[in-house]
Amino acid sequence: MNVTIVDYGAGNLGSVHQAFWTAGAEPETTSNPEKIASAERIVLPGVGAAGAALEQIRSRGLDKAMDAARHKGTPILGICLGLQMMAEEIDEYGIHRGLGWMKGKVSRIPETASVHVPHMGWTRIETTERAGGLIGASDRDRHFYFCHSNRLHLDEGVAAATVSHGETFTVAVRFGNVFAVQFHPEKSQLAGQKLIKQFLAWSPQGA
Repeated sequence: MNVTIVDYGAGNLGSVHQAFWTAGAEPETTSNPEKIASAERIVLPGVGAAGAALEQIRSRGLDKAMDAARHKGTPILGICLGLQMMAEEIDEYGIHRGLGWMKGKVSRIPETASVHVPHMGWTRIETTERAGGLIGASDRDRHFYFCHSNRLHLDEGVAAATVSHGETFTVAVRFGNVFAVQFHPEKSQLAGQKLIKQFLAWSPQGA
């Protein structure tokens, strides 16, 4: 299974590459739009600031390449910032126009005396029926590692999982041939490896 990891000059590329290699895939990290547009499967990883990341993606033509692949039905996995950039708008050090693949906005998690930001560490997620076949059903399969300061507010019914951190918000989405998560499967040990293997086996057309 060939997997193309999108390189836009930022992100945890090494650990994502290693996780997919460990899962049995043949990962390639690239910023070549032609390779991305013709990929068998795509991973959009990410850490850092959304504005700078989106600027790099657009300046390199990677947004158009991913759009071409998405419209062909290529399975795509977004991780952390990769999920957030798929929204319409991101409020982080200013307002930024996202990729617009789903209806929703991203903004900072409200911090209180009992709610720390960033949300960091292991947390149990709650899944919806949209998670079927991509997130395991057991309690062991639903504990993942998080590291983020912003959260997604959806305006459409594509949530595959939620988490409670001060409030309940979406941490996984599934629509068409796109699956994206706020947590880090590449850092989530056995649960993360299982999710990656399920993504590699995923056939959106048959879902």
